[in-house]
Amino acid sequence: MSYASGFSPNYATAKYRFCAAAQALGCQLETYSIDQTGPDEEDLTIDVAILGTSQPEQILVVSSGLHGVEGFFGSAVQCALLEERLIGWSPSPRTALVLLHALNPYGFAWERRGNEENIDLNRNFLLPHEEYTGSPEKYGDLDRFFNPTSPPSPFEPFLMKAIATIFRHGINSLINTLPVGQYDFPQGLFFGGNRPSKTYQILAAHLPRWIGNAKNVLHIDLHTGLGKKATYKLFINDLPDSASAQWLIEKFGADVVEPYQPEGKMYKFRGGLGTWCQAMFPQCDYKFLTAEFGTYPVMQVVEALRAENRAHFYSPPEHPSKKWTRQRLAEVFAPADLTWRNTVVCKGLDLVEKAIEVCFPTEVI
Repeated sequence: MSYASGFSPNYATAKYRFCAAAQALGCQLETYSIDQTGPDEEDLTIDVAILGTSQPEQILVVSSGLHGVEGFFGSAVQCALLEERLIGWSPSPRTALVLLHALNPYGFAWERRGNEENIDLNRNFLLPHEEYTGSPEKYGDLDRFFNPTSPPSPFEPFLMKAIATIFRHGINSLINTLPVGQYDFPQGLFFGGNRPSKTYQILAAHLPRWIGNAKNVLHIDLHTGLGKKATYKLFINDLPDSASAQWLIEKFGADVVEPYQPEGKMYKFRGGLGTWCQAMFPQCDYKFLTAEFGTYPVMQVVEALRAENRAHFYSPPEHPSKKWTRQRLAEVFAPADLTWRNTVVCKGLDLVEKAIEVCFPTEVI
């Protein structure tokens, strides 16, 4: 079959498909409103499907849409999983599968990466001792390049400006500044917020109940926009020689698991969902994988993010840039190419099946 059909044209359709498939499969379904509405005045919700016992010892969590517009892909994997791959399957005793759909329903519905407060939710999950203040040292110097205060133009020579900025400040300054997260520029890219977001509050209130007293949790958070097109990497916070990293490499493969290396190419950022989840449950072995599926080269992704953010804040309501920047952002995070869509959903499903095999060794889908 063509797994490209797993993609929905909009958030409302994705939500309906996910909930309908979950109910048909006999999942426990929970819905949490973020008190916002979508383009058609629909209520925006985080939807949770749970299959298995209420007090599991082993749990597999698969989450999608933390970065709103990336939810098109994550939802496609979850819907295909419920509609096709899990038919006739049920977890064994003392195990559970938890699917978190559209963790940023506002960004999903409005085709933005951030939420209703322009928060990058993967920079919002600060630990209790951390404060929502501060920015990388160079962010103020680079803010004019990252976040121009004017409507975007499709004819802007972005690449030339980027090369000039890299020449002036150095590539490492950009890598260690833009994606790291910042808490001082509310209208800027990668803004971590000034307080816990609605998504943070919902997960803080309910994740302890879903996890319970589980001994082992494997959590896969689905993303797009980073890496070689139609391939994926599993990023983890563990150092390469740690027992956790070695276990994950053994189970999922050294070719896809990317441990954190202080001197490596992967930047370290504050407020990540994975770090927060692991801190929330110190009593269990909580392994968190950020699954990044590649789309376009990083400079095209940054260009699309920058243009859409400018249009969101600085273009008049009916300005044409509102439309074309949203379309470009959707394209760089969920390409319309059917071959790409079929490939990544198939690989995403295979990844989840591998995770089920790892979490529940006696299970076969």
